Amino acid sequence: MEITRETLISEIVANCPEAMPAFQAIGMHCMGCALASGESVEQACAVHGVDPDEFLDGLNAYLLTL
Repeated sequence: MEITRETLISEIVANCPEAMPAFQAIGMHCMGCALASGESVEQACAVHGVDPDEFLDGLNAYLLTL
């Protein structure tokens, strides 16, 4: 699964749970909460003060190694 800025957190939780540690590492600890599940990756990064492009580059590279 390729994760983009527009991918919803709920899609990631359902289809790519191995990505969760990357989100937790930047302070997103409530991946299953109602608010987070409706957010896109870009929105979640904005809330947590993380550059979405940098985060996605690292996340997608990590997922390719699995």
